[in-house]
Amino acid sequence: MAIKDALLREFDHEAATTRKTIERIPDEKLSFQPHPKSFTMAGLITHLVQIPGWGTITMTTDEFDIEPDGKKYVPPPEFTSTQAAVEAFDKNIAACRAGLDSSEDSAYTKEWRIKKNGETRLASPRAVVMRSFVMNHLIHHRGQLTVYLRLAGISVPEIYGPTADEGSF
Repeated sequence: MAIKDALLREFDHEAATTRKTIERIPDEKLSFQPHPKSFTMAGLITHLVQIPGWGTITMTTDEFDIEPDGKKYVPPPEFTSTQAAVEAFDKNIAACRAGLDSSEDSAYTKEWRIKKNGETRLASPRAVVMRSFVMNHLIHHRGQLTVYLRLAGISVPEIYGPTADEGSF
């Protein structure tokens, strides 16, 4: 089995359930923030939308410097509508999936690096980066988002099975 075939099925499931989770947020709840140290709901979905873009970068470059030449990282502006977030998420997922699907096993075993101002912060084979830095990261923050939904009084969708709000086996 090709490495991409092992990743794509899981990637597709995680992308679909993340999209389903994002799309149920009403625009009026985007400012919700469970704690002063936490993201706002808009900040969290902005981060979720970014993560598949990191997968595209991983599959199309040998390295990425988050602060090249010492230029401070500036996060993107938060989404002001759920619809805009879903559209951007779909675009990023499609680009990442295309990168995954078009890559041979040799690309997945090649080391990839993330740097900060020229200093390597992470170096791993692309397959490991895709599983940990991209997919597991997406899953982690989607889990956070489900807690936000619950706290904001929004029903939590099925992800790996039924929730208290919907679904059954």
